[in-house]
Amino acid sequence: MNNKVNMPKNVAAIDCGTNSIRLLLGQLVPTNSASSPESSINAHGRKSFQLVDLAERQTRINRLGYGVDKTREFDTEALARTFAFEEEYAQLIKQHKILPENIRFIATSASRDAENRHVFFTRTQQILGVTPEVISGDEEAKLSFTGVVSALKDGGTHLVVDLGGGSTELIVGAEDIFAEHSMNIGSVRITERYFADDETPTSAHIAAASQDILAQIDRTFEILNAQGGSISAVDNVIGVAGTVTTMTAHALGLQRYDRAQVSDARIALEDMLHSAEVMLHSSKQQIRAMPFVHPGRVDVIQAGALIWILLLKRVQEELYSAGKALEFTITSEHDILDGIALSIV
Repeated sequence: MNNKVNMPKNVAAIDCGTNSIRLLLGQLVPTNSASSPESSINAHGRKSFQLVDLAERQTRINRLGYGVDKTREFDTEALARTFAFEEEYAQLIKQHKILPENIRFIATSASRDAENRHVFFTRTQQILGVTPEVISGDEEAKLSFTGVVSALKDGGTHLVVDLGGGSTELIVGAEDIFAEHSMNIGSVRITERYFADDETPTSAHIAAASQDILAQIDRTFEILNAQGGSISAVDNVIGVAGTVTTMTAHALGLQRYDRAQVSDARIALEDMLHSAEVMLHSSKQQIRAMPFVHPGRVDVIQAGALIWILLLKRVQEELYSAGKALEFTITSEHDILDGIALSIV
C-alpha cells in the first residue's frame, strides 16, 4: 500500500478565463469525514479530502479573451499580460515547493475559441512547467459545482451560476449534478458585442443585448429540463465569480472588498436586483469610484449585471409557476478554483 496516498499534498490550481487569471495554493488533507462541509470526493470518487488554503488567493485581470469573440485569436498584448502574471505565480508556487505534477492549469472560454492558442500553450509550459488544459463548458460546469458544494452548508437542490467573462455555466444538483450547460455569453462577450462604446449602456443597446441573453437562457432552461434538472425544482441559487461577488459587495454596503463578508452571503432577491440595476445604469466613471470594484472589472460589470438580472428574473418566473419563491441568493467564494484543486489526485 502506498502511504503517500494518505498524506497531505500541496497543490496549485490555476484558472485562466476570459477576463482573469487566478491562483489557489492549497493543501489536500485526507479525511474520513465525508460530511465535513469543506471536504469533497476527488475526480475519481475514491477518497474524501479537505482543502486548506496555504496563502491568499490571487486574482489578476489579464483580459486574455479581449477581441477573441470577433477575431478568434488571442491579442498580443493580452498574451503578454498573461505571461507576466504567470511569472508571478511561478514564484509563489516555487516558494511553496509545489511540484509540476501537483499543478493543474485550466483554460476556459476564450481558449476554446482562439485559433492561435498554441502560442499560449508553449510559453506557459516554459514558465510553469505545465500545459494549460482547455476544458469544455461541461467540464467547467462540473468543476465549478464541485468547488461550490465542497464548502456549502445548505441542503436541497441548488442552481449554481458561474458568471464568467466569456461563458456562463448553469448547474443544477444536490450532492451530485443533475444537469448542466454552458452558455456562450459572459460579461466580456456581451460588453464587446453591445456595450463597447458606451460610458453608460443605452436603452437600445440594453434591449439588443437582452434579446441575445434571454434567448440563451431560455434555450439553456430547456436543455437542463431535458437532462432532469428542472429550474422549478431548485431550492436556492448560488452565484460565483467576479460579477456576482462584486454586486454582493454593493448589496452589503462594503467600503472595500472583503472576501470573508462576501462568501456565503445571503442577499434578499430585491436587494440583489437593485444592486445589479445600479451597476447596469451607472457610468464607468461612477463604477470606478466604487471602492469595492476591482479596476479590471469596471468596463465589463455593466454587461455582467444585465446577465444576472435577466437570469434571476427568469428563475423567479419558473419558481413562481411552480408555486415557489426565490427569496434570496447565496454568494460563494468557493468556485472552480476549489474544484480544480480537489481534482488533483
